[in-house]
Amino acid sequence: MRRILPALLLPALLAGCAAPGPTLEQRLSTFINRSEAELVARLGVPVRTYETGGRRFLQFEERQTVLVPGDPWGYGYYGYRRPWHTPSSYAVVQCDMTFAIRNDRVESFTARGQGCD
Repeated sequence: MRRILPALLLPALLAGCAAPGPTLEQRLSTFINRSEAELVARLGVPVRTYETGGRRFLQFEERQTVLVPGDPWGYGYYGYRRPWHTPSSYAVVQCDMTFAIRNDRVESFTARGQGCD
């Protein structure tokens, strides 16, 4: 039993050491100095475009529905238990990504929204 316990705990400990994936900013920064055609080929057709001062702005949207867990304990005021619990609900989080393009090359980008983590 003493030999089995470390063998069972080792994968869990190693999983805690795993590095997280790249952030959104790191993934989007790969598009800098790429062509507009490459950007559209990878991200799809933009939702909005705007041109001014020799620059073109392309906006892409990403929306995701997430589950917001309810309160399983159902505590009410002053710590008294309610006879019901708060149900789970859904929320939509979005991320708006805007790319600035000059001379057919991606110059910069911005990302706004709750889903831009």
